[in-house]
Amino acid sequence: MYRTLLVAVLLSLPVSAAPAEKFDVVVYGGTAGGVIAAVSAAREGLNVALIEPTRHLGGMVSGGLSWTDVGRKEVIGGYALEFYLRAGRYYEMSHYEQEIAWTVEPRVAGEILRQMLDQAHVTVVLNHRLREKDGVVKNGLTLTRIVMEDGTSYAANIFIDSSYEGDLMAQAGVSYIWGRESTSQYGESLAGVRGETPKHQFTVNISPRDAAGKLLPEISPDPPGPPGSADKKVQSYNFRMCFSDDPANQVPFPKPPGYDPHRYELLAFLLKARTAAEGAPPRLNTLMKIDRIENHKTDVNNNGAFSTDYLGGSWDYPNASYAKRQEIWDATKNYTEGFFYFLANDPQVPPTTQKEMRGWGLCKDEYADDDNWPYQLYIREARRMVGDFVMTQKDLQTDRTKPDPIGMGSYNSDSHNVERIISPQGFVRNEGDMQVPVQPYQIPYRIMVPKRGEAGNLLVPVAFSASHVAYSSVRMEPQYMILGQAAGEAAKLAIEEHRAVQDVDTAALTARLRKRGAVMEYRPSVEREVIPFLRLPPRSRR
Repeated sequence: MYRTLLVAVLLSLPVSAAPAEKFDVVVYGGTAGGVIAAVSAAREGLNVALIEPTRHLGGMVSGGLSWTDVGRKEVIGGYALEFYLRAGRYYEMSHYEQEIAWTVEPRVAGEILRQMLDQAHVTVVLNHRLREKDGVVKNGLTLTRIVMEDGTSYAANIFIDSSYEGDLMAQAGVSYIWGRESTSQYGESLAGVRGETPKHQFTVNISPRDAAGKLLPEISPDPPGPPGSADKKVQSYNFRMCFSDDPANQVPFPKPPGYDPHRYELLAFLLKARTAAEGAPPRLNTLMKIDRIENHKTDVNNNGAFSTDYLGGSWDYPNASYAKRQEIWDATKNYTEGFFYFLANDPQVPPTTQKEMRGWGLCKDEYADDDNWPYQLYIREARRMVGDFVMTQKDLQTDRTKPDPIGMGSYNSDSHNVERIISPQGFVRNEGDMQVPVQPYQIPYRIMVPKRGEAGNLLVPVAFSASHVAYSSVRMEPQYMILGQAAGEAAKLAIEEHRAVQDVDTAALTARLRKRGAVMEYRPSVEREVIPFLRLPPRSRR
């Protein structure tokens, strides 16, 4: 089991007098990217603390995103690949003449990440959240310590903000943005409000109003901006759900507090209209994306016009207070629980569709300490740092090689819908979805580095410097882990060389990462040797 720091705070002392715990590197945010950043730095001999605001580690990797967004699997290397190789060992994939498991049960993912932390001797601190208003202490451009809500503080030579929200980054005075840039800001054809949104769209025309003329729930009364214009709206969040079709491992879908079936009247209208147009009731897999994983379980994601995405519910999240974020979290859970409950119980749902839904249930052996509900809200995008270099659409499509590569990406430009609107013709439509293929591209070190003149010892491998368009591709969990490994290695170089993170020798960084299995060039279908850097546990049967 990983080593957890037991923090002793003398509460009688003022915060300023409480001694700070001192580390070489402090990583804030126990996402998968944060875990790998901590492991990477610790494997280089540094004294590392990983601080997580909640009681769970792994972010989305252990929080329901089990059907990994791989893209081109050949670009995933280093410690990210090690994670999936460890999963392959766990599931004994060698029986099938394979080594890697790309689909991992949430509890198994958490177990593997904890094992990696323990083996690297990382100090793990759970349930410690950055103080909301004045949690970062700086001396000029240097972060000297961070302060938690209970007054505990941590000092380090290098800080790494690996949270989805970028809270440490923001409090450090680093420039950031959220929402969508205009097409003109960076010359991106995919930027801003989408003029056409063909995917996850209403395929039938439905009025936005009920019989009494009242606007149906979950529809914005305001029109979107002109195509290509900027806004502060954020792509929708959801929960990636773990269902089971094994009756012995099922929990019935709960009825959420304050449940009102009228909230899902638009869904009822959609089911009726689709049944008439298609000549048969909709299949369940057209209402949600159901990907099977091991042991009769699933990773359930959004699919179609009305699904698990809580459109419009995420807009205020990036820059919100902790209390407001919790409200958004709770509202998203309430919406999602109601969506499942409606499909499983409401008489307006076609019997065949309802029968399919009733074949599933929440998974009893996942999230057992949280009512079988995922620990992590899928925060697809929140704050984004604005560094001296901002990764944009051209870096995915035309300028795909870099002088300072730390890894590669390959997933589509992928943004979920942002809002549900009324079309000029008076029908319900969704707006914002973007799914545009890319070729494998190099990820530059510069996207993790704040502007010169803002912070000299902070790295940001999750809320990194990219436009909405570029972030929509790089934001996948394997890439967060790839960036996390690079952040740990960069921390080692910055400390050894007594340099600001902006002045790290990037050629040396790239070379070190290559030695540890990172991939800098795309070579399709090349069999790769499992090289000695991997810290795989002994094989044992489950």
